[in-house]
Amino acid sequence: MTEFRLKDEFIKLGQLLKATGLVYSGVDAKMVIQDGEVKVDGEVETRRGRKIYEGMLVEFDGEQVKVIK
Repeated sequence: MTEFRLKDEFIKLGQLLKATGLVYSGVDAKMVIQDGEVKVDGEVETRRGRKIYEGMLVEFDGEQVKVIK
């Protein structure tokens, strides 16, 4: 599991995937999110702009990212 430290109150899901290197570009993030390949706290998330806050867990492609402050 990887940890991602927030610089602000939240980060959008698409930005988090790019910032952690799970996807290469915003277009890639959009595609995998729309295709239902990303989970937030165990639930499939299809909104690229979903706000991710401290304590949330994002899963994609067998990787987990815990968001910390």
